[in-house]
Amino acid sequence: MTPLDITIERYVPGDEQGIIDVIVPIQREEFGIDITPEDQPDLMAIPSFYQAGKGDFWVARAQGRVIGTISMKDIGNDEVALRKMFVAAAWRGREFGVAKRLLECLMEAAAARGVTRIYLGTTAKFLAAHRFYEKHGFELIEPTDLPASFPLMAVDTRFYAYTV
Repeated sequence: MTPLDITIERYVPGDEQGIIDVIVPIQREEFGIDITPEDQPDLMAIPSFYQAGKGDFWVARAQGRVIGTISMKDIGNDEVALRKMFVAAAWRGREFGVAKRLLECLMEAAAARGVTRIYLGTTAKFLAAHRFYEKHGFELIEPTDLPASFPLMAVDTRFYAYTV
């Protein structure tokens, strides 16, 4: 499997189980978060939750199977929150470039839709994620610099912003 065999596509109805199969094991086993699909109703309402306004949701696929996800949630004022960025462990790393391609897709769509800022939250312990976001132009910000409409998650302790 080469990076050319991996596609980035907009979410379509029917992708839900593949998305859950990528996200929930990472949340539970890698992040140690006691969470279920039922605790995340947004995953079963992607069109209304993410694909509204300037928002959207994409999946990375290999051999027809979902191997990664990324979304942007419209939070108003031409700003979005980057959410649900996950790549299955077997598909991480530079050799596949899945995370980079997902992020580039989101950034291109944000620019095309007139988004001015992208915000995200992550946990303090995911050092590789911090490096990844910083390498792609995201700047560390204080929680007090987040817009009031930013959807805070209890596990997030570190926040970033990117000016489009």
